[in-house]
Amino acid sequence: CRYLQDAFKVPLVIQLTDDEKFLWKNLTIEECQRLARENAKDIIACGFDISKTFIFNDFDYVGGAFYRNMVQVAKRVTYNQAVGIFGFTGEDHIGKVSFPPVQAVPSFPSSFPHLFKGKENLRCLIPCAIDQDPYFRMTRDVAPRIGYHKPALIESLFFPALQGETGKMSASDPNSAIYVTDSAKDIKNKVNRYAFSGGQDSIEKHRQLGANLEVDIPIKYLSFFLEDDAELEHIKKEYGAGRMLTGEVKQRLVQVLTELVERHRTARANVTEEMVDAFMAVRPLPHMFD
Repeated sequence: CRYLQDAFKVPLVIQLTDDEKFLWKNLTIEECQRLARENAKDIIACGFDISKTFIFNDFDYVGGAFYRNMVQVAKRVTYNQAVGIFGFTGEDHIGKVSFPPVQAVPSFPSSFPHLFKGKENLRCLIPCAIDQDPYFRMTRDVAPRIGYHKPALIESLFFPALQGETGKMSASDPNSAIYVTDSAKDIKNKVNRYAFSGGQDSIEKHRQLGANLEVDIPIKYLSFFLEDDAELEHIKKEYGAGRMLTGEVKQRLVQVLTELVERHRTARANVTEEMVDAFMAVRPLPHMFD
């Protein structure tokens, strides 16, 4: 999102679905709202331009034009369609069934009259994780029927769990992922102990056969986080040929992740409650296309 904003000089609207968290998790509304503000701090720390960025949480913003669009969407999706798209069962409460339109309508400029009044014909591009795809397939189906453009999507893949592609990142297993709150010591320990290696089980065999890059988690993480493409290709070539060892690749990943997390931690520490209020204030953005 930050790259797209910088490259195309366009406004960015970020939805924090604190209501979704309440509907799916065993949390109070107040805790969901608090977590939304904590999420906002992490987002702001990434360096978004406040003159082009509006962040909102559903509990505080939904209403007015936004709600009118929600009802327009809801009226055009049958219950059977919702079950087919989202897999709802008879055990799910109606809050879950009613939620999809809430995530759909930020696709439409008219949901934000303080930003886009008179610009309702703007197109919307949504960068999101691939698990959000069902919401926007539904939205793309409904949009033309209520007079709006279909949103376009850029879908990102999930990071694999440290234990390998067959594993899953889980909040119940802190060693399955690297967190932005991890210390340098935590990162080194997790990578060295838990990051699944595609290297061979002995140095001699590794020198002979090289690493299997298709299953190697340090290589996959470096592919996400190492900015230098030439260095990445060099590492892949040397590691795949057995000239570089697993420990060396893990050491480079530890360096990259430690620097990244430390930069984020420093930036986040500088985000104040007043800054969060400023990003989340309902206001026009007169310079959003400058």
